[in-house]
Amino acid sequence: MKIVVCDPVSPKGIALLQQRPEFRVVVLDKRLSEAELLPIAADAAAFVVRSETKISRAVIEAAPQLKVVGRAGVGVDNVDVEAATQHGVVVMNTPGGNTISTAELTFSMLMALARKIPQAHASMKAGEWNRKAFQGTELYRKTLGVLGLGRIGSEVAHRARAFGMRVLAYDPYLTLARAQALQVELVEDLDALWPQVDFLTVHMPMTEETRGMVNAAAFARMKRGVKVINCARGGIVNETDLLQAIESGIVAGAALDVYETEPLAKDSPLRACPQIIMTPHLGASTEEAQENVGIEVAEAITDFLLTGAVRNAVNLPSLDAQTYAVVKPYLVLGEKLGRLVAQRAPKRNERLVITYGGKANEMPSDPITRAVLKGFLESAGGEKVNQVNVRSLADNLGLLVEEVKSNEETDFHEWVHVAAHAGTATTSAGGTLFGAQHHPRIVRLNNQPVEIVPEGVLLLLNNSDRPGMVGHIGSLLGRHRVNIASMSLHRDHAGGSALTVLCLDSIPPAPVLEELRQDPDISNLHVVKLS
Repeated sequence: MKIVVCDPVSPKGIALLQQRPEFRVVVLDKRLSEAELLPIAADAAAFVVRSETKISRAVIEAAPQLKVVGRAGVGVDNVDVEAATQHGVVVMNTPGGNTISTAELTFSMLMALARKIPQAHASMKAGEWNRKAFQGTELYRKTLGVLGLGRIGSEVAHRARAFGMRVLAYDPYLTLARAQALQVELVEDLDALWPQVDFLTVHMPMTEETRGMVNAAAFARMKRGVKVINCARGGIVNETDLLQAIESGIVAGAALDVYETEPLAKDSPLRACPQIIMTPHLGASTEEAQENVGIEVAEAITDFLLTGAVRNAVNLPSLDAQTYAVVKPYLVLGEKLGRLVAQRAPKRNERLVITYGGKANEMPSDPITRAVLKGFLESAGGEKVNQVNVRSLADNLGLLVEEVKSNEETDFHEWVHVAAHAGTATTSAGGTLFGAQHHPRIVRLNNQPVEIVPEGVLLLLNNSDRPGMVGHIGSLLGRHRVNIASMSLHRDHAGGSALTVLCLDSIPPAPVLEELRQDPDISNLHVVKLS
């Protein structure tokens, strides 16, 4: 079997592949274009890439023997995963290889901030001896705020505790039991965290929820002299607001490894700020991390090609093309249900119960469950969430996942039901497939019947069942040029409470939502984005 190593990876990883007599390893000495890769792909069983080489649909289609693409790193933006899935090609990455490397860089940044090491070094190199200018701060008994307790955040918290720091953690998806195991104090909302921290470090994925999370409003609530570290994703800390907070004296210093735009512009004002320590995205730039991802991807490819074992896949490797075609509508439905429940449920859920009924009982449940989890955990894991790593992500969060096969008779031939449990609160949604084309439909919300096309933006609300309510809501949306694509209504009894679900073409402006919330006849307003 021919394995093509397209980008530079660890020599030890290449050696692991070369020592297998079953493999013929071809190591390219430069990055090739798509056209140059096509003839090489003709008899390739595997590609090994980093971030440089693009494995496009054309390359995949030109490789009839291709079985696996291994990415020595986390992101797979340079691999057409959809095309790979359609052609039965497994795409694997190496998400754990840089955990320690990034955690150690973060803590190095933390100590450099506390003791002003880079500034003192520059002063000494300039021939100065200015001890008074570089008085530092001890970490002992200081409070570290950690935003995100995933793999890297947990390692940072562990090191901080070893230095005698108090660790406050904000992670709305982490269970209390997991926080206790990590020996950190879990903070329920950011407004309670900001005023307490002496140091703040970010370890969350970039999502709509986290973009600009550390901003002017957050800095205004922090104590003077706070220090900020970001080795996660550029843009989570608003750079303009950070500079203003440093100028005002609220923030005493910052350490950045990632930036809103990379590479960072030469004339960026961040470069001119002496209180900011900067590195050029070095989180995974250690010999060990690079060696780890090279070895990890080599071992994963070897195991898959020789034994069929799969690790760290980002698509659905266990389904052949024929089975995938049958299961695909359920995958779409499951992901939509997970996304819907996640946006309506409390953040901190202990249990997710996925129930299959009717013909859905005959489907392989694992890929559907993974699709549900992908939709449900996207807010917690961002773009790194995929159908394979969702189970480990759920384990890391302490989320118990249950699958139930039901023989209950309903009005539908096949159905999937998802229920999230947080203490005594339960949020649920059920769906089915309509017609010969198996179009997904949401048919139940918290045990109330509905009929919703799971696309675009949903506006969900409870309202008093009285004449004129539907017209009132429609007129309000219309005045703000928000178009209604479809509507579903259900009431418990005449004159009682009604559930209204509107499928919209766009997200309603904030003033519209505020006006609806202030209406005494309207409650439980939710905007859900399903696409």
